[in-house]
Amino acid sequence: MKPISFSRSRWCHQLIPNRNPGALSRGQYDLAHNSPRLTRAYSHDAPRYPDAPSSEHHDTASYAAYAARTGLDVTSKTYVGTAYEYTVAAALSALGFRIKRVGGRSDCGIDLLGVWAVPSAATAPRVLLQCKASAQNTKIGPHNVRELEGAFVGAPPGWRGSGVLGLLVAQKPATKGIRDSLGRSRWPMGYVSCSKDGMLEQMLWNRRAEEEGLEGMGVGVQFAGDGGPEGQRLVLTWKGKPYAFDQSAPGDSTESSRILEDIPKSTATSQA
Repeated sequence: MKPISFSRSRWCHQLIPNRNPGALSRGQYDLAHNSPRLTRAYSHDAPRYPDAPSSEHHDTASYAAYAARTGLDVTSKTYVGTAYEYTVAAALSALGFRIKRVGGRSDCGIDLLGVWAVPSAATAPRVLLQCKASAQNTKIGPHNVRELEGAFVGAPPGWRGSGVLGLLVAQKPATKGIRDSLGRSRWPMGYVSCSKDGMLEQMLWNRRAEEEGLEGMGVGVQFAGDGGPEGQRLVLTWKGKPYAFDQSAPGDSTESSRILEDIPKSTATSQA
């Protein structure tokens, strides 16, 4: 299918069909930014998180300050890996994730835990994430999917049973081997590509994840400005319509997702 371009004065999405609809869920759509919006509210019970591995830092900024204060080598694997975990947590918050860093000894490979507020589920699914801040020559493949499957078995009490999703996060797009492994897995899992700077570039999940709360959800790419890579971002869709996540005031257990009501007809022209 040929790519579709839109007027540069509009926020828009590129329509790209799912190449493997039977195994993985991924959809992309076009949209004008001034469409009417609909608010849908729902709540979830706050899970009990394991103790944080450190009380000295809790996000990217506090960790950078901690490293400067203690003289931690910013090129070390420890610093790079921890900084990436905080970066991922911050990036995913824009998509309705509330996640905390829990990585440490005896973590079964789990780096982040939390919940994902989505309009497809009355109760927010709980999520466990493994983050791979890999070097350029490090291969991320099916063996990492198998490691994520093992994390379900060793997950803390609040993240066991139904309604739990596992996400593998890395700096590279999913390979065919990863996509195939996710499609074959009996566990509800997905994959996220997030750059070291916090740009979300890819998000997909398998059919089991749909069954555990993501039925009707999709992923879109939104462009701004001249449509270059620096002007695009991932957005989520619900029943074919992109929606914006609104986080309520701190301490409130209610979140809402604003669903963009209409997708207007495009004045797009096809390009080679």
